[in-house]
Amino acid sequence: MIKALDHLPRPYDDATTLAGRFSDLAPALNARQAQLEASRCLYCYDAPCVNACPSEIDIPSFIRNIHQENLQGAAVKILSANILGGSCARVCPTEVLCQQACVRNNAQECAPVLIGLLQRYAVDNAQFSEHPFQRAAATGKRIAVVGAGPAGLSCAHRLAMHGHEVVIFEAREKAGGLNEYGIAKYKLVEDFAQRELAFLLQIGGIEIRHGQTLGTHLSLIDLHQHYDSVFLAIGLNASRQLGITHENATGILAATDYIRDLRQSDDLSQLPLADRCIVLGAGNTAIDMAVQMARLGARDVNLVYRRGLDEMGATDHEQNIAKANQVRLLTWAQPEEVLLDNQGRVRGMRFARTHLENGRLQSTGETFELAADAIFKAIGQCMDDAALDDPLARTLKRQGDRIEVDEQLRTSVPGVYAGGDCTQLGQDLTVQAVQHGKLAAEAIHAQLMLNVEAA
Repeated sequence: MIKALDHLPRPYDDATTLAGRFSDLAPALNARQAQLEASRCLYCYDAPCVNACPSEIDIPSFIRNIHQENLQGAAVKILSANILGGSCARVCPTEVLCQQACVRNNAQECAPVLIGLLQRYAVDNAQFSEHPFQRAAATGKRIAVVGAGPAGLSCAHRLAMHGHEVVIFEAREKAGGLNEYGIAKYKLVEDFAQRELAFLLQIGGIEIRHGQTLGTHLSLIDLHQHYDSVFLAIGLNASRQLGITHENATGILAATDYIRDLRQSDDLSQLPLADRCIVLGAGNTAIDMAVQMARLGARDVNLVYRRGLDEMGATDHEQNIAKANQVRLLTWAQPEEVLLDNQGRVRGMRFARTHLENGRLQSTGETFELAADAIFKAIGQCMDDAALDDPLARTLKRQGDRIEVDEQLRTSVPGVYAGGDCTQLGQDLTVQAVQHGKLAAEAIHAQLMLNVEAA
């Protein structure tokens, strides 16, 4: 339980009622619905939806397989490009990627093909008697992967498929990364992340060691010496700070901390409830936090952002989810001070109204206050510098607080690769992290085999 909120009451509803509010956000298609939806696909040559997919799934091909009632073939098409295709079908912002690019996404056609739901239908309903991908002959090479999130798992699976042995070092007690700890509970339900993990590990050749943190239990220099290659998928584990008065007071905490506890809870009625809460941020994590607090029973949820709606990182789809759950979106408001009660606990926040002046965000001079029992920060994550504090790790080139890599995910240290949120490439999306892991694995494999040939 999050100690910073122990003083708050528990939800008014019982565990069964609350669990019902965290069922699937988008219910799965049934067989008839999937057939009708698949029949809408035009199977475009040089399909724009494929170009818009970060993991390069052959979308027309897998949809054609669904239409021909070949679900196993459809699933193999998906999983060969994205081994975490089940979770990505649920959490990927398809509305701004493949479905936005769909040729049916115009006023005359009314709506794009529902690619995400079709992908989920294929992966969920394919029946495999064994793992669909087989390991190549053993190469005798061992690769260290640091982090068991989407990037690390994707990399490990592809390396194992090429015949390498992989050891994943994971700080937490469960693998899965954001899929396990950081996604809204109504997006990935019923322990899906662990079921997907179990499927991925069926390839063999992958060992996961838990409770292993880079910078505490591990050092990059040791991994570099003892393994043939290293892949860093360490994410961004530190929360950004506001830099305002009373930021560390009781009742203010990172949204990711609360979401983690919510996802791991077996009884939602035992979670602390902020009846009046403020969520600071503009991305999907901010939306996830606000909506989940509303579904737990909070009567006054305010999501506050210092700029306008058009500049929010959360898509229109996500914003609409918030509005449908009675979350109030307040824009052009910058946090100025955390307000405390006589016991030093959060009672609200003072904001400065903002506007753009010559393209720069400025205060108007006006302020206002919002009452709150808790404040959740969803203003972005940053690198935990303690993870990269050994002599070799300090030589890694950085771009801001992220690790600099080239198109093959190679860092500035030979034999060390990196992918996912900890790098400067692409968007901070699950599907992007999966692609990074896949590309890094191919680059590692190519380099290791080149070295073997040279020897």
